[in-house]
Amino acid sequence: MKWTKQIPNTLTILRILLSVCLLFLILHASQWFKISSVGLNYTSACLFALAGCTDFLDGYIARNYHLKTLFGEIFDPLADKILILAAFLGLLALGRISAWVVFVILGREFFIAGLRMSVSNHGQSIAVSQWGKYKTFLQMCAIVVLFLNVRLGGVALGDCLMAVAVFATLYSGLDYVLKYCKMVQNGDI
Repeated sequence: MKWTKQIPNTLTILRILLSVCLLFLILHASQWFKISSVGLNYTSACLFALAGCTDFLDGYIARNYHLKTLFGEIFDPLADKILILAAFLGLLALGRISAWVVFVILGREFFIAGLRMSVSNHGQSIAVSQWGKYKTFLQMCAIVVLFLNVRLGGVALGDCLMAVAVFATLYSGLDYVLKYCKMVQNGDI
């Protein structure tokens, strides 16, 4: 049963492949697939949600069955960022998200990734916080709703959810920075 040890890593690779498929679908749906805009909305939302589920599953399986690997430690968060990037590029192409929102969220991701690398160079780590998990969940929910293009009374529900996700993104980033500063102050790094 050696293959079972690779299930989380396989799900991580699948998430990367689904990210590529998602962006390809959004950018080329009208040329290659002759899909309607409503069909594209639902297909994109489902494909993104499926990819998002692989994020939950690979982490759940790796933690609960003690199948953590170096590959998973490196590529799981990278696969998450690739998925979010593909979704944001698709939403930008569809005109459903502001470039500023994308910049703030991806800028935070790069900054925190650099911070975590700096800490790991000193043999330390900053664990994923609860706010980091909330941030990911809120971003994924907002992206699905933005793909579905749901409007309530003329207001894009995805925009409201994304505003909450941006707040959680910035707040979780601040949480990481404060943890980093505490490590520096304690002489841990």
